Amino acid sequence: MTNEHTRHRTVAAPHAPSHARTIAPSKAGPAVTATPQTWTGRWVADRAGIALTGSERLPELVGLALRSGNPKRAHLLVSNVLGKHVPQRPSVVHGTGLELGLRVRELLGPRAADRAVVLGYAETATGLGHSVADGLDAPYLHSTRRPVPGMSPLGGFEEEHSHATSHLLLPADPGFLTGDGPLVLVDDEFSTGRTVLNTIRDLHARHPRGHYVVVALVDLRSAADRRRLDEAAAELGARLDLVATASGGVELPEDLPARAERLIAEAAPADVPPTEGAAPLVRVDLDWPAGLPDGGRHGFTVRDRARLDAVLPRLAGQLAEALPAGAERVLVLGFEELMYAPLRLAGALADRLGGDRVRFSTTTRSPVLAVDDPGYAIRTRLAFPAHDDPRDGGSTERYAYNVAPGGDPARRFDAVVLVVDDVADTPALHRGERALLGQLRRVTDQVVLAVLPSHRPVRPLPRPLYGPAFSSYPADEVAWLLKDLSGVALEAPTEEREEAVQNGGAHYAESLPVEYQPSPEYQELFHQALRGSARRIALGVGTVAETLLRERGPGLVLASLARAGTPVGVLIRRWLAFAHGLSVPHYALSIVRGRGIDPVALRYLAAHHRARDVVFVDGWTGKGAITRELADALAGTGFDPDLAVLADPGRCVRTYGTRDDFLIPSACLNSTVSGLVSRTVLRPGLIGPDDFHGAKHYADLAGSDVSAVFLDTVAARFGEVRAAAVEHAERLAADPDRTPDWAGWAAVERISAEYGIDNVNLVKPGVGETTRVLLRRVPWRILARRGAGVDLDHVRLLAAQRGVVVEEVDGLPYTCVGLIHPRYSRGATGGDGRSVVTESKGRKT
Repeated sequence: MTNEHTRHRTVAAPHAPSHARTIAPSKAGPAVTATPQTWTGRWVADRAGIALTGSERLPELVGLALRSGNPKRAHLLVSNVLGKHVPQRPSVVHGTGLELGLRVRELLGPRAADRAVVLGYAETATGLGHSVADGLDAPYLHSTRRPVPGMSPLGGFEEEHSHATSHLLLPADPGFLTGDGPLVLVDDEFSTGRTVLNTIRDLHARHPRGHYVVVALVDLRSAADRRRLDEAAAELGARLDLVATASGGVELPEDLPARAERLIAEAAPADVPPTEGAAPLVRVDLDWPAGLPDGGRHGFTVRDRARLDAVLPRLAGQLAEALPAGAERVLVLGFEELMYAPLRLAGALADRLGGDRVRFSTTTRSPVLAVDDPGYAIRTRLAFPAHDDPRDGGSTERYAYNVAPGGDPARRFDAVVLVVDDVADTPALHRGERALLGQLRRVTDQVVLAVLPSHRPVRPLPRPLYGPAFSSYPADEVAWLLKDLSGVALEAPTEEREEAVQNGGAHYAESLPVEYQPSPEYQELFHQALRGSARRIALGVGTVAETLLRERGPGLVLASLARAGTPVGVLIRRWLAFAHGLSVPHYALSIVRGRGIDPVALRYLAAHHRARDVVFVDGWTGKGAITRELADALAGTGFDPDLAVLADPGRCVRTYGTRDDFLIPSACLNSTVSGLVSRTVLRPGLIGPDDFHGAKHYADLAGSDVSAVFLDTVAARFGEVRAAAVEHAERLAADPDRTPDWAGWAAVERISAEYGIDNVNLVKPGVGETTRVLLRRVPWRILARRGAGVDLDHVRLLAAQRGVVVEEVDGLPYTCVGLIHPRYSRGATGGDGRSVVTESKGRKT
């Protein structure tokens, strides 16, 4: 292939003498492709006024088509050698990437090449990137648009002009991209370069490197785009090279969107209509080696490549045995990002069958107009529903192009071998005429289905903690996904913690407040509140439990946010046992504002349960900060971020027992009403990458423990509220006002501005959050809704003990709001110049 390679270099890297491991292309044919007799871009070029310039190889490598549904770019360059939209010899597809990889190795030299890693882009370039890694003999990772339960993305980036933009990086090894060797980024085409620059800047900010190499089949950048790459290299202080098979440009008329819209409207549809009769479907259980990744979604090593090479002949034999006798034209069809394993299987099958009998292509998310004309790149289209439970916000329709023969019987395949992973082997793949298998069976003589095990990285997981060794709750009530830090001194005086947190010297989760020891008067307030609210809490618990059962089914897995959510999780579990005879798992795990949910706990849940069955539970909402934190933390993990709470005064969740702001007695105390467990801790040096977040068990406070009293008192009222709870759940299901409106957050912003507080995290709305302010933080003042009654007796008592004024105000949307001191250091004054008044070691300051 021609060596058209542009170099952008600001920091030179020394090269050692050249040496490379050569990976031979498949025996089925050379790693070249003949130029089609009719250029498959002619139809679009003539009608839309598009022209290719530059290398004579461009028409050999790409055709043209019109996109449907993407106004950002009306045209599509359709690669003839990528194995995505156009069926091609597997030797050509793999060989094209191999040659690019060998050229990169020659560019780098053996010493640098041996330290390189390759990153490919989903979905189109996952197979190309992997083939480049084969030629370079380097480890490989590709981005993905598929969230994987239990795996938190290492990073991500956006694609400038794609129909589906979010890319996730999910390496099994967190250190995969942390080395200092060259990073090779592979995409099918390099048009503006913005997507690659987005990636490089993001990764360089995390782990700077001295050398980046961009690889593409075609380089179509303008002069301005080339200057931008030069400037980026200078900005980063890194060498940036580009290797491409061919280069040139695309000339577009100014009115292209209008022309394309007209052509799409006028074109006769080339979607394949249903026909009578369905070809046989044969399922093949391939002997895929245990632990061998099916691709580069979580990383693919040189050792993995050797294992795959060794088993390919046997796997190809299994596929060959499933084909009909005399099959002369066979298509191996991959699935979206799953390109490399089907490609290698296709190559091995071609070697086994001999001749020129096997082609390879892949299904895609990209919507493209089909026109059955020899001068158009996309002759036919099968459109079918997604079958891998996509949760990334994109379209749920998928496509297979040029699989059906259209008006040319010579293009018909005698058999189609569909290769998917087990995540995609769902009822949506099989059921109905529109399902992919149903459509394939109407355009060929036999369909062979091969399902590969989707690689699930295995990393060691810690074991949960159980009472009574950890917590005073019985072992069957809750499993704590926490690390026991009971022997570590973590407590600090409240004033010291507040000063460190507000000065940026520490995160609140790195230490613990000294456990509040309630006075006899305060303990009596707790018991009074419990007696007065037990029925109300039981009704809220029942409402939440019945709602979850209606909407999520009986296979619930409760995951309470430690620790305020844990008593509520226990009560929901008890309700399900009481009312329905269900015994559901219940875990408690940590979430930390600004740091996210415990990723190791998520991995544990994903390893033991289906992600869609897990329901996250908390006690109440304030302004909604944890609700937002949870949604952000669960993005890209496969878990449902819909939080279930007992009380939602912040109006920021859909599943709640009530939206009233009332006293939940478990908010009155700390560990002594939460199983004697502390707040959770996330501190470097104590919590490693494979540890749960930590907490302490205050066994020495057993004499003051009222955890069981709280649970038993509420559960004793289940019987009398059962019918009402079912009725409330039914009303909630039909309530149009159930959608969160975030009124609480708006109120907090208003209060923050009114009182001169520039940080909304210092405004804690609601009875529960105000109680926490008084117990754990340095309170500045308490705002109470005028006329609030006994729900605030304990707040008034705590405020009096800490010397904090309770200010009654009108129009407050919450029963009360606690304000943390906004400019705290010991001896500091507040936003209005008043001194803070706190209790510290028996004296006022």
